[in-house]
Amino acid sequence: MAKKQSSSEPLQKVESLIFTIREVKVILDSDLAPIYGVTTSRLNQQVKRNADRFPDDFVFQLTKDEFNSLLLQNATSKVGRGGRRKLPYVFTEHGAIMVANVLKTKRAAQMSIFVVRAFVRLREVATTYRELAERLKELEHKVGNHDKAIQAIMEAIRQLMQPPEKPKRKIGFRVEERRRRYGNKK
Repeated sequence: MAKKQSSSEPLQKVESLIFTIREVKVILDSDLAPIYGVTTSRLNQQVKRNADRFPDDFVFQLTKDEFNSLLLQNATSKVGRGGRRKLPYVFTEHGAIMVANVLKTKRAAQMSIFVVRAFVRLREVATTYRELAERLKELEHKVGNHDKAIQAIMEAIRQLMQPPEKPKRKIGFRVEERRRRYGNKK
């Protein structure tokens, strides 16, 4: 009996394949091809045949430095050891959708939904983190302004905690004074 996948599993798998290059969220051609059920060479072939549908903000080729950085980050195999012989292409969200359209396969159409959702979800997460970072910065600024006031309050509390310098006169009836006044001798 085959294990049933939850609808979030493919989404999480796709999300794990998306990374940031040149401050843009992208997915590698070699990661996108299996999602759509084709080989990397077939995917790239279709992109080249339909080059007019893929402007620079949809797809771009990595530089050697970017690719080497990617090799270090993801432990991808090196050239000569079964790895890539050409620099990979990366697809933005719009490029990934366009690839599904030019492939014209049922699987590509189905999986493009997960790819789009993954990009959208990562964008939402990034927005949330950005807002959180801004709020944290505001809070740090406010605390910075209140440091002197907090220090003054702490100093006042320390002063209140110290015992008085000389004991105050006791309030109430004293036995010693009564004996002196009334002449009790005991």
